[in-house]
Amino acid sequence: MRKVVLFAHISLDGFAGDLNGGLDFLSYDQELQQYADELVKTVGAPLYGKTTYQLMEGYWPTLLDKPNVSKHSLDHARWVQDIPKVVFSTTLDEATWNNTTLIKDNVVEAVRKLKEEPGKDLAIFGSPGLSKSFLKLGLIDECKLTLHPVILGNGISLFDNDIAKTSLKLLESKTLQSGVVTLHYEVKK
Repeated sequence: MRKVVLFAHISLDGFAGDLNGGLDFLSYDQELQQYADELVKTVGAPLYGKTTYQLMEGYWPTLLDKPNVSKHSLDHARWVQDIPKVVFSTTLDEATWNNTTLIKDNVVEAVRKLKEEPGKDLAIFGSPGLSKSFLKLGLIDECKLTLHPVILGNGISLFDNDIAKTSLKLLESKTLQSGVVTLHYEVKK
């Protein structure tokens, strides 16, 4: 059975983005890129909330026709263009990006069916709103977090006060040369 894996970059104080959703605080280098590339190889379908879906849909397809895009960015743009994607939103009317399914209701049942399909894992890439909703519903099986050596003080929180206590089992951790710590947890159910 496939798992739902939350993949997110966070600051030391638990923010997944600045107040505007920006990610300028990330210590992104070749070593972190390699970590992210390995993670992407385990993904059978990305899961997005409305906001992240719209950001991704507005960005990655535009790289496909640009002449001076790096090979890495172009490869990722092709991957995300072709892979089955799922967006969860009660307010989005349609999802027109190539190979995207829109789920508006019956989330728990829809995720259960997705997990039963053959293939690689389902991954939430950031999407703080979707991540919080899935945590509240008990739908996340694993968390793969990159903890960045910065305190933002404010921003978009990945974990809110209204999420119930959730116990985690550390499966793996690694400290990168940049000071970023990768954390891989199993959610205890």
